[in-house]
Amino acid sequence: MKRTAIAFACVLLAGPALAQSLGEKTGVNSALGVAPATADFVKEVAISDMFEIESSKLAEQKGNAQEKSFAQQMVTDHTKTSSELKGLVGNGKVQATLPTALDSSHQSKLDKLKSASGKDFSSDYNSYQVSAHEDAVSLFERYANGGDNSALKDWAGKTLPALKHHLDMAKELGKAPSVGQSK
Repeated sequence: MKRTAIAFACVLLAGPALAQSLGEKTGVNSALGVAPATADFVKEVAISDMFEIESSKLAEQKGNAQEKSFAQQMVTDHTKTSSELKGLVGNGKVQATLPTALDSSHQSKLDKLKSASGKDFSSDYNSYQVSAHEDAVSLFERYANGGDNSALKDWAGKTLPALKHHLDMAKELGKAPSVGQSK
């Protein structure tokens, strides 16, 4: 136990120096509050937007009324942020490569949603939306506070309030009162 505590302390002390090289996928950057590298930020945002759009298109077909309404907003808003990000990369203000497909983690979630229906679909979609927006808020906060590209940093800061609103909305999915009842 003592060895584990010492090892953990060493990781925490060395973490900020190592975190940049570990990338976003390990979760170390998030745990330590370290800003992602620009290339990692762009990749994560692009994949997140693709997942939001594709999963929400499914929710527009399979979801309940509350999920359909939320999904329409997600498709609209994440199509907008995706276009803005492509513009920043395309005009040369940001040096990064945009991914063209989902990573395996997001693809497996999307596949699960494709095969789910009814309450199973709602449960998965709702939980994915909360976790995806928690991750996005963390990612954008860290980049807005410590990113190394000023144009992208400004964009992250301007986009953050909408993502926080999306997170609040996602947390309300499935909590709507029945028709005729008040909150």
